[in-house]
Amino acid sequence: MAVYELKHPLIEHKLTNLRNKDTDTKLFRESLNEIAGLMVYEATKNLKLREVQTETPIQVATTKVLDQPVTLVPILRAGLGMVEGILELVPTAKVGHLGVYRDEETLEPVYYYAKMPINVAESKVYIIDPMLATGGSAIYTMDYLKEQGVTNISMLCIIAAPEGIAKVVEKHPDVDIYAASIDEGLNEKNYIVPGLGDAGDLAYGSKL
Repeated sequence: MAVYELKHPLIEHKLTNLRNKDTDTKLFRESLNEIAGLMVYEATKNLKLREVQTETPIQVATTKVLDQPVTLVPILRAGLGMVEGILELVPTAKVGHLGVYRDEETLEPVYYYAKMPINVAESKVYIIDPMLATGGSAIYTMDYLKEQGVTNISMLCIIAAPEGIAKVVEKHPDVDIYAASIDEGLNEKNYIVPGLGDAGDLAYGSKL
């Protein structure tokens, strides 16, 4: 298991759009998808390949194609804002959905919906959520996927808090975490600092 903070000029630039309190919904959503697309390039570098024979205009060549199914599992609803950016690069990926929200009083994850592709157990699964704060929703999702037989899981998040990372590493040491930024930590309300606010509200039109 490893934690990767993906430092890249394009990611840094677009991350500024997400953090800026004056960014409108359109730019926020576009930047969210664009960062996700940039991140998945790194997160997919170890996918399995197989050789095939391909006829070019000149001759037959030995080329390579993906040799394992890929499933994206956005944590509803904020995770949906990253899906299109990833599908542009991995258009054959299936998409499952898991609905989990954080109870603002207990801070515990509350489950309300799940729908997975038939072959999810055989897939390389990427959990997608813009924010890894306390780690509760991520851990719940990993628990659920492993109960379905999934053995190969990574997580993509835009911003992560060290506290959330530590809890995920403790509970699921086999899961790789890819983050565009690892921030300072959590405040008294368990929001990531400096963070960007509530990614779901910002992506879908109701700001903090």
